[in-house]
This record gives sequence, structure tokens and C-alpha cells, in this order.
Amino acid sequence: MTARGANRGPAAARENRAALLAAAREVFAEYGADAPLRLIAQRAGVGKGSLYRHFPTRSAVIVAVFEDHVAALERFAARPDTTVEDVLGQVVNRLVDSVAFIAVLDPDDSSDPRLYEPGQRVIALLAAKLADPGLRAGLRPGLTVDEAFLAVSMLAALLHSTPSGERAQAARRGWELLLRALRDPAS
Repeated sequence: MTARGANRGPAAARENRAALLAAAREVFAEYGADAPLRLIAQRAGVGKGSLYRHFPTRSAVIVAVFEDHVAALERFAARPDTTVEDVLGQVVNRLVDSVAFIAVLDPDDSSDPRLYEPGQRVIALLAAKLADPGLRAGLRPGLTVDEAFLAVSMLAALLHSTPSGERAQAARRGWELLLRALRDPAS
């Protein structure tokens, strides 16, 4: 009779899910949202069965990664001194890290209704920051959420077609150009 390891139950499930999300972020950053799911399981050190237990479809993995990015952005934006420029810069950093985030950034994308609510949360936190004159200092008067998202979407389009090794430099240069357009010329 062979001894079996103790079933760790929910603790292992939480660890596996966290490992799968971390691996998905890495794999999507390298290969895009169409990356083979088996790579995610391999990087996480779990079997494909564990991957499919947590995320039954590719879109489920993408939505979970998007939710993870949005939650991190919300934590960042919750600091009272975080400015609009800080939030937009953090979004740009997320774009560099995850081509999958680029693919799902448009909250009006109807390809998966699960993206709508987290996308609306991003819009709400950006709108709240824009509504506070102290947190939008230095930006053009009248800058709207739609205009800010348009700027980020233009940069996202550039990054989507940029090889991963060049993405950080392209993002930095693109962000500098966009900031010139977003900033108040009078300041």
C-alpha cells in the first residue's frame, strides 16, 4: 500500500489559481491573447485539468487577467494623492505588460459581456480623478474621460503591433508624446 500526500483542498486551489493568473499574465505578455493555454498550465506548474477547472475557456482566462489588472489599478487609484496622469501612466504600464489587456481594454467591446463591468470601473475611477481639480492639475481644461481613453487606445494600437522586446521603449516614447497633447499648454 502506497502512502498518498494529504489532499490540501481549497488551499491548493487558491495557490493554483494565483499561479495560473501569474502565468497567464506572463504568457499573454509574450505571445498575445491567442497563446496556447498549455503554456499557461506549464508555467504555473499545474496540469491542464487544473487550468480548465479554474478557467473553462480561453475567454475566462482573459477576463480573469483583465479583472486582476482592473483590481490592481483600483488599488493604485484609491490613494488620495493619485492624479489623473498617474492613473493613465499605470494603464500604460499595464499595456506594456499585457497584450491581452490591450485586446480587452475597450469597455464597449461586446465580444464578452463580462468585460463591460470591469471596464466601467476603470472609466468610473478615471472620471472621479478628472472631477477633482487638484488631481487633474497640469492637464488641459475640459479633458474628458472619452478623450483620455482615446489617447490610451491610440497607444494600445501601437503597442499591440510592437514586438514584446520593444514594447517598453515604444510605450515610453508614445506616452511622452500623448502627455504633450493632454497637458495644458498654459502650464
